[in-house]
Amino acid sequence: MGAVKLVLLGAPGAGKGTLAKMIQSEYRVPHISTGDMLREAVKEGTQLGKEASQYMNEGKLVPDDIVIGILRGNMKDCEKGFILDGFPRTKNQAEALQTILDEGGVSPDAVINFEAPPEVLIQRLSGRRQCLECGAIYHIKNMPPRKSGICDVCGGELYQRDDDRREVVEVRLKAYEEETAELIDYYRSRKLLESVDAGKDPEATFARVKHAIDG
Repeated sequence: MGAVKLVLLGAPGAGKGTLAKMIQSEYRVPHISTGDMLREAVKEGTQLGKEASQYMNEGKLVPDDIVIGILRGNMKDCEKGFILDGFPRTKNQAEALQTILDEGGVSPDAVINFEAPPEVLIQRLSGRRQCLECGAIYHIKNMPPRKSGICDVCGGELYQRDDDRREVVEVRLKAYEEETAELIDYYRSRKLLESVDAGKDPEATFARVKHAIDG
């Protein structure tokens, strides 16, 4: 197989980011996270970032035109392979993505859909904490810091992102389910969809992902 070109789907908390990094290490292709790109735009205070933050802080999906505007500049050289994490979330976004890929003369090898029970997703997200200084990620139950509230890496303060509060997480999951039903059908009809159980540990999920990629 040549350079791997993957689209990763899955509700917030399904572990797309963790698994994307594992795939990136194994297959040596760029990991493109729309969530990271959006948060960076918010942090930098760009116009698109300001518009996106209004939706993100309420747990709502960011409108297509904002996400696509940020994504387009990060999909250069896509023929060299990519792992696209967090986009698309709607059929319209999938069609916009295909337009971007067509411009580069490529198509996805597979669309991997990570599935996990809602309560597992809520527990994962509401327990997540992030360092204000270096961005390191922790979990109060699954991966706590050595000292409560303090980053092991740089000693920075840990905080809970607004979109990780339980009440916001529940809104995010409901929005994801409603918005992506048509998207799942879109990719299934194109025989690109591979569903993977992401309710267990990352290593077990990664083994299933490798099987879906390598056959």
